[in-house]
Amino acid sequence: MALTPSRMVPLGTPAPDFSLPDTTGRLVSLSDFKDAPALLVAFICNHCPYVQHIRHAFAQLAREYQQRGVAVVAINSNDAVAYPDDSPAKMVEEVKKVGYTFPYLYDETQEVARAYGATCTPDFFLYDRQRKLVYRGQMDSSRPGNDKRNDGADLRAALDAVLAGREPSPHQVPSVGCNIKWKPGNEPR
Repeated sequence: MALTPSRMVPLGTPAPDFSLPDTTGRLVSLSDFKDAPALLVAFICNHCPYVQHIRHAFAQLAREYQQRGVAVVAINSNDAVAYPDDSPAKMVEEVKKVGYTFPYLYDETQEVARAYGATCTPDFFLYDRQRKLVYRGQMDSSRPGNDKRNDGADLRAALDAVLAGREPSPHQVPSVGCNIKWKPGNEPR
């Protein structure tokens, strides 16, 4: 398993548009979240041990912040042909098993992952009301086997700042995890 850090996309970058199917087949677009005070976009998958490590804590964090008005969406951009555990059918199972309360979208062409600059799973991008990037990086410092608390501290601090009308700390630590499983020729430069 290759450990890949997230790419630190420049703060202030606008949220790229998307329109992707969720696990029910409904198309979900960036514009569906236009009234939310913040938008959290998470690139995840089903099989990555780093996502498996944080998935329940992430689901809980998402539920808490959705109650405060934050829009949350997760995107799976992995090549499901080469990695069938990340197929749309398996995504349906994952939503039920983990209890995701947000749309879990499938990026079959991988164009959305490329547009966002996502490189690993998990990879988190937080946008303010104007859909400008204010945070990108790790959920917290917990990793499989490091015995650090899986509490979402970094992501929570950024979310709390945005909801309070403040800028999150500019000190942001890249997320790490499995690389996105790119289809041949789709790998970022």
